[in-house]
Amino acid sequence: MKKGIHPEYKTVKVHCACGNEFETGSTKDEIKVEICSECHPFFTGRQKFVDKGGRVDKFKKKYGM
Repeated sequence: MKKGIHPEYKTVKVHCACGNEFETGSTKDEIKVEICSECHPFFTGRQKFVDKGGRVDKFKKKYGM
């Protein structure tokens, strides 16, 4: 590998919206995520509804439905 052209790879903390934190490797200083393996329905078996800013309501309002 050539010297001086690659970004620095370091250990960083990942912060989830549920409050879970874990470490991983990245070139960024900090990573924030909305869903992790501790709160994702596939891994937990619990259904969780995530509303993305009322997209259906916004559509209905926009087109007068």
